[in-house]
Amino acid sequence: MGAYIAKQPNGLYCRFSSVVDTVTHWNMTEEEYVNFHKERYGAFSGETARDTLKNHLKPFERIKDDFIPANDSVEEFQEMLKSMGDEKGLSEENLKRIRIWQEEVARGCNE
Repeated sequence: MGAYIAKQPNGLYCRFSSVVDTVTHWNMTEEEYVNFHKERYGAFSGETARDTLKNHLKPFERIKDDFIPANDSVEEFQEMLKSMGDEKGLSEENLKRIRIWQEEVARGCNE
C-alpha cells in the first residue's frame, strides 16, 4: 500500500508508512500535509493531498494495528501517540500482536 493519512485525536494529521511500519510524519496541519505532498510529488499534487484529507483518511486506530517495532521501539511509539493526543496508547491486543511478531523474528534469527 505504501502510506496513508489519519486524523489524530488532537485534530492534526499523521502519515503512516507500511514500508517502515510506523508513523513517519505527525502533528501536521492540513497546510503542512499539502506542502509535504507537493515537495514529495510535485507542485501540482496539492489538490490530490486536499482530496486525501477530505475523502480518504484512515481511522486513527489503524496506525496502532499496523505498527511494528522494527524502526521505532514500542516506548517511542507510545510517546508519539501521546504527542498526538492519544492517552490510551497501544491496547493489550496490539501489544500481544507485537510480542508474537517479536517472537517470530527472534525464532527466524536463530534458525
